[in-house]
Amino acid sequence: MSVIKDVLAKVKQIDPDQPEFHQAVEEVMETLEPTAKRHPEFVKANIYERIVEPERSMIFRVPWVDDKGNVSVNRGFRIQYNNAIGPFKGGLRFHPSVNLGIIKFLGFEQTFKNALTTLPMGGAKGGSDFDPKGKSDGEVMRFCQAFMREMFRHVGPETDVPAGDIGVGAREIGYLYGYYKKIRNEHTGVLTGKGLEYGGSLIRPEATGYGTTYFAAEMLATRGLDYKGKVVAVSGSGNVAQYTVEKVNQLGGKVITLCDSSSTVVDEKGIDDKKCTYVMELKNVKRGRIKEYADKYKTACYEGASVWDVIRDQGIKVDIAMPCATQNEIDASHAAALVKNGCICVAEGANMPSTPDAVKIFQENNILYAPGKASNAGGVATSGLEMSQNSMKISWTRDEVDKRLLIIMKSIHKACVETAETYGKKGDYVTGANIAGFIKVANAMLAYGVV
Repeated sequence: MSVIKDVLAKVKQIDPDQPEFHQAVEEVMETLEPTAKRHPEFVKANIYERIVEPERSMIFRVPWVDDKGNVSVNRGFRIQYNNAIGPFKGGLRFHPSVNLGIIKFLGFEQTFKNALTTLPMGGAKGGSDFDPKGKSDGEVMRFCQAFMREMFRHVGPETDVPAGDIGVGAREIGYLYGYYKKIRNEHTGVLTGKGLEYGGSLIRPEATGYGTTYFAAEMLATRGLDYKGKVVAVSGSGNVAQYTVEKVNQLGGKVITLCDSSSTVVDEKGIDDKKCTYVMELKNVKRGRIKEYADKYKTACYEGASVWDVIRDQGIKVDIAMPCATQNEIDASHAAALVKNGCICVAEGANMPSTPDAVKIFQENNILYAPGKASNAGGVATSGLEMSQNSMKISWTRDEVDKRLLIIMKSIHKACVETAETYGKKGDYVTGANIAGFIKVANAMLAYGVV
């Protein structure tokens, strides 16, 4: 067997109950086969086996008290995956689905995503199986404080800098940072996604959605195309989806779908800026369900179905697909339907939203396909810019941060295209992203010796 196959076999053997982690490792490692032939020094130093093993994994108890005085217990996680090129960096996810395997998959992906940004950031991820939905502000605050009571000892501006993710928005970051500041007695850039009043960066809430849209624009440009007049399907209705809609509108596209865990809405007239503002109010302030959008604007609503289910089952035509919800939301049947219905481009705003079979269908049909580690890297890139501003004790203007974000996304696109071509896979953004990120991390690991 090759060194890559040996590593994959060992991962499945020692972590048999972590399918999402297996999927992420397999998706990356299988594209790295050419690097083993070109870089024997990586094989000799056993970089491939070392890079799939986290630096450290932490699981901890999070006890908290609800509004009725009842004590609840959740499980907290922080996986510090790789800090070869900078401090550990990655979001926190609060969702009932969170488990060790999912956090490891996210941390592994984050390592290569962060390497692609050109900024000095390692990879990490964390979170809890706590569900903030339906909880009062007081309950969320008490949970965040209990979570930080353990995590504070493992993070710091030069050690590990968490951020938000699913279930962790401005409210949660505020509670987490406030408690960190209290117990450490210091005001420092230990979290990103902070409010502007206490060290946050302009454009950070928008960054993942904006960045995904910028990356897709670069892909379209390779075929002489742009967003103008294109029908776009976006999944999710949280932060990433909201700002993807906003930026697509600015670039001339028409988004017709959004969803949450309970239903999907289809608005053939397009989710324009006014409607997008309503969605932001509905989800960020009222914390309502997306079906309320359908009630207000008299659009189609499909309960219990995802965006991709609806496109498949209703035969809806779309030009561009932008999955911004969660992992493995697009399967082979969805991918086949997108191809059949005229889709020319898929840009991932979520982490690993397409299954391996779906990716294969996209690539076999010459669809422009961008993996999340490339196309959604704008969020963590702007987190890196927030870290820079915190270190220098300055704040950049909105335009400056947005310009830097655009430059970074163009740079990531260029690295993917050039690396894929160098390794004989022209136009393959998966191979280009994986190898470009890996080479940077591997060279740093090699330089340090065996540590």
